[in-house]
Amino acid sequence: MSRNASTLPSAATASPVDISHVETWVFDLDNTLYHPSRCDLFPHMDRRINAFLCELLKIDTDEANRLRQRLWKSYGTTLRGLMETHGLAPDEFLDYVHDIDRRSLAANAARAAAQARLAGRQLILTHAKEKHALAVLDGLGVTRHFEDIFDGAAAQHAPKPQAAIYDAFCRRHAVDPRAAVMFEDMACNLAPAAALGMTTVWIRTDRPNAQAQDGGAYIHHIADDLVPWLTAVRVARRMAQAADEAGS
Repeated sequence: MSRNASTLPSAATASPVDISHVETWVFDLDNTLYHPSRCDLFPHMDRRINAFLCELLKIDTDEANRLRQRLWKSYGTTLRGLMETHGLAPDEFLDYVHDIDRRSLAANAARAAAQARLAGRQLILTHAKEKHALAVLDGLGVTRHFEDIFDGAAAQHAPKPQAAIYDAFCRRHAVDPRAAVMFEDMACNLAPAAALGMTTVWIRTDRPNAQAQDGGAYIHHIADDLVPWLTAVRVARRMAQAADEAGS
């Protein structure tokens, strides 16, 4: 059953969410681990993508933007579209696009504390290159909390939300989807995770392409910022543990 925007889950974090069944925490990278209003990495990457297209195809910025929209609609990502239509080597594109200023990233005590208290494994599932993912984790001061990174190369640069990516991710890392939660800023990318049995959390931003366009029945929770949500979830876990101890 689909849901419209008025019936999507609440983004409020005042009442803690109980997901004490979770053993594996799956995070998208850009615009999920950090909030785009405080870290400007994506605008830098947007400009690099446009510059790459302008140089590769000898087009202007307006045409580059139009081409990106066509490729995104047809292939899921600009990179995949260029691979299919121009035989582009992925590393050529990714090395250029990820050559950005990351000084807006900063370690945050509340983030570190929230992630340190999560019981179980923490993994990254991203289109980005592992080198970029590690640079982001280092900039946020949370590298030590993550067991591994499933990057674009591991997915053979197929775009989310192709179901095969999620299957491959779960096989590679021995993830039981029923005991996992996934965090994503692109709402549509949560659909295959929910279909596998994962709990899903949409990190809501104002990016047009990131919105839930089809009712969002696969969205179980919404957060406007990752850290307060994780903090509230940890309260829920303590409440669940206290209840178990009281009943024993």
